[in-house]
Amino acid sequence: MARASTPTGLGRRSRRLSDQETRDRMLRTALEMINRTGLTVSLDHIRFEDVIRDADVSRSTAYRHWPYRDLFFSDLVKELAGAAVPGIVNDEISLIRRILDEHRDWLKTPQLRHELILELIRQLALLDFRSVLASPGWRTYLALHATFTGLADGELRDQVQAALGQAEAAHAARVAEAWRLIAGLFGYRLRPELATSFTALATLLGASLRGLVITALSTPEVAASRTVAAPFGAAGEREWSLPAIGAASLALAFLEPDPAATWDDRRLAEIHQVLDDWVTPQP
Repeated sequence: MARASTPTGLGRRSRRLSDQETRDRMLRTALEMINRTGLTVSLDHIRFEDVIRDADVSRSTAYRHWPYRDLFFSDLVKELAGAAVPGIVNDEISLIRRILDEHRDWLKTPQLRHELILELIRQLALLDFRSVLASPGWRTYLALHATFTGLADGELRDQVQAALGQAEAAHAARVAEAWRLIAGLFGYRLRPELATSFTALATLLGASLRGLVITALSTPEVAASRTVAAPFGAAGEREWSLPAIGAASLALAFLEPDPAATWDDRRLAEIHQVLDDWVTPQP
């Protein structure tokens, strides 16, 4: 009679992972564990043995790569700092497509183009605020910014600072490019008297958003605050959130209608072609 075998778990991996694969899988697993709950004041809630188990890697290989637990957590902190700033790109693109598709006729006059810019800011600012407020990944990123200066290891502290700076610069560059494209598309330019850049605008917008998120964590009414108004030269009243008011204030302090922009039939046709590319669902 054949004897039923009892699963031992020893055959779960079809091959032995390399040191690099073990490292990558361990750090990725730990990042996922942190992003499920957010970063606490310390990393004590992340157990090295739990990461080994969840990553499904060889215990001996993990300990060969990180003989001491602190070595692993040093690498983990640098990995957290070096990760790209959490993004909201897909949701933002979907919202932009919808707004532009609904208000194509708002390109006809300077006032309507101004209304379109305001509507984009009003809705995108609230989307970004809600996404950041609800994201453990963003809370982890903010916590790292607030606490990395307290790291005892000076070399690690410098490495984390450099990684945070690189991630921040990359994020600001993406936001700045988006604003440059939108401003150019709708006939706006940076105010010459400021002698500034879209990167400076992106930096201030990011700082304002994060400040509101931090405030809302302890003061929830900030997230719920709304006012019905027609600010910034809007033609009609709409519901404005605090993030939207802050973003519009900064954007319009930096931007003005470009007097050199021409609005003939050719330009409108080119803009509609761009909008078609944005609003057509991708396969």
